[in-house]
Amino acid sequence: MVLEGEGHQIAAYEIMKDDPEDIQALVRKLTDDGIEVILLNGGTGVARRDSTFDAVTAMLDKTLPGFGEIFRMLSFDDIGPAALLSRATAGVIGRTLVFSMPGSTGAVRLAMERLIAPELRHLVWEITEH
Repeated sequence: MVLEGEGHQIAAYEIMKDDPEDIQALVRKLTDDGIEVILLNGGTGVARRDSTFDAVTAMLDKTLPGFGEIFRMLSFDDIGPAALLSRATAGVIGRTLVFSMPGSTGAVRLAMERLIAPELRHLVWEITEH
């Protein structure tokens, strides 16, 4: 896995339905447990069932708009105008960094390899050391 190859430790892994209350409960638990980074996959589209974006953004103390903007720009190179369907986002809840990205394998790979992994140490340092 990309993150483990960079020396990061995976503390938890969970598969769940795209239910706003369940997502928020899990995010609260992980932030309360002191997890530094939460990666959420799926539920960022515009379909009625896609509620991860709404659940997460309602909880963010700070947003990182550049993540979604750059993700969609890079996605456009791969999938064309369908990139605008993504509501990928990132932000901070307390001292926890949260990324919410589409669930497709290609989208996760793109986000991890091109955006998250290269800046993760610096981002974590920014929110935990300052």
